[in-house]
Amino acid sequence: MADKYIWGTGRRKNAIARVRICAGSGKFLVNDREVKDYFARDCWADVAMAPLKAANLVGKLDVFVNAHGGGLTGQSGAICLGLSRAILKFDQKSRPALKKAGYLTRDSRMVERKKVGLRKARADKQFSKR
Repeated sequence: MADKYIWGTGRRKNAIARVRICAGSGKFLVNDREVKDYFARDCWADVAMAPLKAANLVGKLDVFVNAHGGGLTGQSGAICLGLSRAILKFDQKSRPALKKAGYLTRDSRMVERKKVGLRKARADKQFSKR
């Protein structure tokens, strides 16, 4: 492993991902597991690795991720943002491709809070006519 790492932090919903990249052979580890092993669905792994494809850096960088909080959907989105920010520090020329794909924007949508007297955020109690 190289001794020079570049860091990027990503957040989505309640998930936080600290992404560390360095020049290498294309290793991608999430919480010390291969990305395809960590994410049960291929769509989550594809979202996490999408910035590498957009910047044409597949197989050129080693990626190490510490992800926690939220679920796997949020973690994959957080990894995407953190990886995009790290790639931006690594190679400024990839900014237009990452920006066009929308990988540099944080997804600000959060779960709406439950309201008093309701069953969920907007769902009311079941109505009984009799």
